[in-house]
Amino acid sequence: MRKLALSDDILMSIDKPARYIGNEVNSVVKDKNKIDIRFCMCFPDVYEIGMSHLGIQILYDMFNQREDTWCERVYSPWPDLHKIMKEKNIPLFALESQDPLKDFDFLGITIQYEMCYTNLLQILDLAQVPLLSKDRTNEHPIVIGGGPCTYNPEPIADFFDIFYIGEGETVYDELLDTYKKMRDEGCDRRDILHELAKIRGIYVPALYDVTYNEDGTISSFKPIYDDIPAVIEKNVEMNTSNIGWPRKPVIPFIKAIQDRVTLEIMRGCIRGCRFCQAGMLYRPTRERDVNELKAMADQMLSSTGYDEISLSSLSSSDYRPLKELLDYLIEKYNGKGVNISLPSLRIDAFSLDVMSKVQDVRKSSLTFAPEAGTQRLRDVINKGLTEEDILNGAGLAFDGGWQKVKLYFMLGLPLETEDDIKGIPQLAEKICRRYYEIPKDQRNGKCQVTMSTSFFVPKPFTPFQWVKMATSDYFIESAKLVKATMMEQLNKKSMHYIWHHEDVTILEGIFARGDRKLCDVILKAYEKGQIFDAWEEYFKVDVWNECFRECDVDPDFYIFRERDYDEILPWDFIDAGVSKDFLIREYENAKKGIVTPNCRKKCAGCGIAQYKGGVCVEHKG
Repeated sequence: MRKLALSDDILMSIDKPARYIGNEVNSVVKDKNKIDIRFCMCFPDVYEIGMSHLGIQILYDMFNQREDTWCERVYSPWPDLHKIMKEKNIPLFALESQDPLKDFDFLGITIQYEMCYTNLLQILDLAQVPLLSKDRTNEHPIVIGGGPCTYNPEPIADFFDIFYIGEGETVYDELLDTYKKMRDEGCDRRDILHELAKIRGIYVPALYDVTYNEDGTISSFKPIYDDIPAVIEKNVEMNTSNIGWPRKPVIPFIKAIQDRVTLEIMRGCIRGCRFCQAGMLYRPTRERDVNELKAMADQMLSSTGYDEISLSSLSSSDYRPLKELLDYLIEKYNGKGVNISLPSLRIDAFSLDVMSKVQDVRKSSLTFAPEAGTQRLRDVINKGLTEEDILNGAGLAFDGGWQKVKLYFMLGLPLETEDDIKGIPQLAEKICRRYYEIPKDQRNGKCQVTMSTSFFVPKPFTPFQWVKMATSDYFIESAKLVKATMMEQLNKKSMHYIWHHEDVTILEGIFARGDRKLCDVILKAYEKGQIFDAWEEYFKVDVWNECFRECDVDPDFYIFRERDYDEILPWDFIDAGVSKDFLIREYENAKKGIVTPNCRKKCAGCGIAQYKGGVCVEHKG
């Protein structure tokens, strides 16, 4: 019988003990004596968030299909349990077996956002694994990082043995097979890492040297061996039938952030928004076969008992067989208490027609993401959405019975002016006016328009990777201007405004474009007790400022300066598919307000056609 790693007394004394006991429906348990590789997948945030992440579900299923491998899971312990584990010297454990992570072959950590960086160290520390890769021996697991933040892994390079760049379906089998063979031959840890570094998409930071100029910029970035690549190419799975999917998703004991089946219908995005890192990283756009998706939906709903299915992609409206898939799901499940969730839709007549069939329009709200308040700035960021599109979409929604609208914007975008900021509530006012054009006896209650602004962070591998980021004071003053302008509008009582924390955004910006010198700062912050920085109640800007001073690192260097095109950027050793020439061309187009058509209308020559598939095959030449 499986013994829990935590005693009953401890479980009774902490918040939500079900986070730590494992044994959920569809979790995989194997005989430890019949496997060769033990792999633990980690999401460095609380259980409810990590259990909602599709990427871990895909890899968990994929690894466990191997007869020689047992993949388990672990999430960041909440601060109450963190304190107890440190006091009682309890090693962090995997949910399925309750065995200590330090006994595993691999610890794979998905890194979805920069504000989890101290939680990476929390995982290693509680697991009793040395925080620095250079201090680990053959007795310790190999620590692998994956996910979008690995496209600039340098701020956390000292903590990882390996970074896996790209999609997991591609070379993970080769990685595991190579490791098992060399381990069984008695090879040393460093020799194993050296051999793994020869596999496409595998980056071993310890095998690369970085030098700096006097001004702090990078002078050179080179491998220390001739037989490992100077440029790391991302992994891409072009055969959509090979793209993983969780056949039997693990069902959490407590309510997760996304408590539903998630069906990935497409990878990539054709839109080319210049601020969007995901739209660049996940190119080329690849649509999954609609008949395969129907079978996947049936199997996942059957194996979980969930009453909701979400169709996931960066831009669901651009999935061409969407109508066929939705018609199938509505016909088969809508009368059986199964809801259909449709994120990332462009609001048009078709989308609204579908939503009216699967939502209660009197209770639900519609979400638009104009991103900018004026057409000029939407053209700068290549949003591909006109004011006419927005107002027509809102009008169709209001005519269909909706009266609640959420609008997402960014402040601090490149080339932003005061008029662009004021344009946010002015656009909301136009939407309100469109609602009140409906005869009073035909309205569905009072109009409610919620404006939400986040603060723009320039990210690697986007056309804005060279730009200077706005300051904290600018963000605060911009938010105040939105609020003040809203109060001048005729329909201000129908509007509501919320904005994000500016200090967290500044730190995110530092990490997003930082280099290896930030490793010392992150380590210092963890030593001072910083974890769960993405959670407002635990984020302490004063502690972070103190850490920068003590490490003699100037945070302003990473955010408040424009980069030259010829500067070596910390992530330039990674080939993400999009070419630097394309990104420069797009930044110059942004300055001129030139809109680049989406990939189906005209090929922009981004460089991703090298992968020979997806949308790119439709636009040869």
